[in-house]
Amino acid sequence: MKTVKLTTLLTLLLFVTSQINSQNADVDTEEQAVIEVMKSYKDAIQNLTTDGTFELFTEDATIFEQGKVEGTYKEYINGHLGPELGHFKSFTFSDYKINANVNLPYAYTTENYLYKIVLKGDKAKGTEERTIKSKGVATSILEKIEGKWKIIHSHTSFKKLNQ
Repeated sequence: MKTVKLTTLLTLLLFVTSQINSQNADVDTEEQAVIEVMKSYKDAIQNLTTDGTFELFTEDATIFEQGKVEGTYKEYINGHLGPELGHFKSFTFSDYKINANVNLPYAYTTENYLYKIVLKGDKAKGTEERTIKSKGVATSILEKIEGKWKIIHSHTSFKKLNQ
């Protein structure tokens, strides 16, 4: 009888341990998928494009930047970031760090980074090329919808660095 109880206990212990390890592996996989979504967005901005970014956001995603409600992602692109990208010669991130936390079907990320924007000069307006360096942070909330992670909320802020 002792052998049966011991065998049953060990089997149960192995089953529970394997389930916990499986759940941890699933969380790790989901965290990496979330990080890939955020990396895709960052890479698009560095490439000075919004191509392919609309699929990363839900239609009603809310965007906050620097203390301002920008509206939906579409409104943010049309009224702010899209036109702004046209004035940039380059936009580069450095010292980029991201942390993702998953609690299905939601996840949130925190990002810390430095970035450098080189603004194009405009001879017609009499402006010269100039560089802006800032330290930024971002928090985003994502939801897993039909098997894909989508950004449903993003809030970014920055502080210009002494130049």
